Amino acid sequence: MTTKRGLITDSFKVVKRARRGGQRRKSPSRPPPQKEAELKRDGELQKLRDFDLDWRFGPCTGISRLQRWDRAKVHGLNPPAEIRDLLLQTPADPEYHLSLWSEYPL
Repeated sequence: MTTKRGLITDSFKVVKRARRGGQRRKSPSRPPPQKEAELKRDGELQKLRDFDLDWRFGPCTGISRLQRWDRAKVHGLNPPAEIRDLLLQTPADPEYHLSLWSEYPL
């Protein structure tokens, strides 16, 4: 005849392990928020990258962003004035003046 089978926990003793330190470990904290100046700079550089990727204003290899903006203006392509203002505000920063493709050989 068949015997009644019980649960596996009926045969083995349940052992609960104590937590080390008594507290649950916390997940790593979020990185600190960026400063406003960094956020502004990132936004400006993103606008300039978008300008580089917009082919309505002609090719951008081999010339600076300001030269490309001037060339587009001469040809009547109506480049955004905001881009020119950004480029004139930071005359010494190569990250602003060199196009997205400047690091690649021609």
